[in-house]
Amino acid sequence: MNKKLIVALLVLAAGIAAAAWWLQPKPVKVAVVVAERGEVRATVANTRAGTVDACRRAGLSPALGGQMATLNVTEGDAVTKDQVLVELWNEDLKAEVLLAQRDTVAARRRADEVCVRSKVADREAQRLTRLLERGLTSEEEADLAVGDAEAKAAGCKAARETAQVSQAQVDVSKARLERTILRAPFDGVVAEINGELGEFVTPSPLGVATPPTIDLIDDTCLYISAPIDEVDAPAVRKDQLAVVTMDAFADQEFPGVVRRVAPYVLDQEKQARTVEIEVEITGRGDSNLLPGYSADVEVLLETRDDVLRIPTQVLMEGGRVMVLNASGVLEVREVSRGLANWEFTEILDGVSEGERLVLSVDREGVVEGAAAKPE
Repeated sequence: MNKKLIVALLVLAAGIAAAAWWLQPKPVKVAVVVAERGEVRATVANTRAGTVDACRRAGLSPALGGQMATLNVTEGDAVTKDQVLVELWNEDLKAEVLLAQRDTVAARRRADEVCVRSKVADREAQRLTRLLERGLTSEEEADLAVGDAEAKAAGCKAARETAQVSQAQVDVSKARLERTILRAPFDGVVAEINGELGEFVTPSPLGVATPPTIDLIDDTCLYISAPIDEVDAPAVRKDQLAVVTMDAFADQEFPGVVRRVAPYVLDQEKQARTVEIEVEITGRGDSNLLPGYSADVEVLLETRDDVLRIPTQVLMEGGRVMVLNASGVLEVREVSRGLANWEFTEILDGVSEGERLVLSVDREGVVEGAAAKPE
């Protein structure tokens, strides 16, 4: 065989090999995650975002209408229980209190006078009674003295009662005065003030809601009120632990505890039936949480540590997963699952620690038996 023929055959073989390599299917690129050990929680989550609110929040207004004479706080001020926040013009009521107090003093003095006379009359009655026993006075004179003593003793009691009535009038006047003073019912922060110094404050008419003069918030305790599906409600109990997440603090989780489960199901038109729960935030760290933030809650039903877990999103219909095996070939397997939530699922059998699971199962060319490589 001549050399030219050999060279031609070699060139042809190389071409065929190159064409075969070029035409063979290329490995599809896939996004993968690794099966690893960690914590898995069985949880129940809210169906719609909840709202952060203060455990104690009060819209405060004076009981009476009147002109705002003093305004002792500004928005954002921290206040203590019974601190005076607002005082209406009340000079007339203060004068009434002073008048009632002086009337009370006068009534007590008059009672003292009457009671002193009663004691004198009593001693005189006793003296005449002893003289009557010795025959040194008449029975009529002794009887008159005893009757006078008894009458003055009754007058003493009446005077004392009158003094107590005067003291009660002082209490009534003070109560009327107190209705013009707005005090903090608990320690908190002034969130909002509706009104200015010198303006007239009018109480809300019955059945008509008007903005409160002071909106007071106790920000030491915050909770989230959120609905959960009626199907999940039987598993939720008071005092169960929970996790709170907020859009405003995307990388943080806040511990909480269920403080209330509504004893009824909400049936709202065009919405799923839900049960309202309240979760109190038990730890916030240095985060400045404010009432009004939107929040989601997950009630922890059960927690398992150091178990084999995979992201829940890699699960396919029928409890299957797609694995990129050591040979670079895609393989579909059925798995046995344990606890699960929207983030992780515990794997009891079917996948080993460290194996690569395909996230991008809906990508073109991602089928069982295809060659693949990680992105």
